[in-house]
Amino acid sequence: MPGQVPPIADEREGLLAFLAQHRYVLRLAAHGLTEEQARATPSASSLSVGGLIKHAATVERGWVAMVLQRPGGDSEEEYEANFRLAPGETLAEVLDLYDQVAKETEAAIAGIPDLGQAVPVPKGVPWFPDDVEAWSVRWVLLHLITETARHAGHADIVRESIDGAAAFPLMAAAEGWPATPWLQPWKPPTDHA
Repeated sequence: MPGQVPPIADEREGLLAFLAQHRYVLRLAAHGLTEEQARATPSASSLSVGGLIKHAATVERGWVAMVLQRPGGDSEEEYEANFRLAPGETLAEVLDLYDQVAKETEAAIAGIPDLGQAVPVPKGVPWFPDDVEAWSVRWVLLHLITETARHAGHADIVRESIDGAAAFPLMAAAEGWPATPWLQPWKPPTDHA
């Protein structure tokens, strides 16, 4: 996927394309990482690249369940666990989960004829408004775009703290862009041992 979303034909395509783009940028933060690096928390926060990807996948799945009015929602303990890779859980597994969630989201949204369809706001959740009865599917997609972009930014900071790699050099490496005077594709550090 290139650095920009391609031209879009309609609102649905645009919302899904921008969500896919932010998923991709979040995933790029993991490009070339070892399992240990994917778990690392080198910044002032307790966030890791692997944990951010896992969290984004589980949150997206939860929002789509809400759109489809399926039971869901994590306990506080499950929510906190979604920010870290569990013992024995691999980065590859979390990336596969994120791919599966993306397919589920696209299939669910394709089956909804009207993006204005009401999505009831769960009650009793402290960060959800008490005075709003429903959001629209459109609102949920915009929220997911925002949430994913926010976590892609977090992952950028964590990744830069690990080895100095930034999003566009990672994208250039992942996509095989040629080196230019102003952008060098990321290369794994060489071991001088």
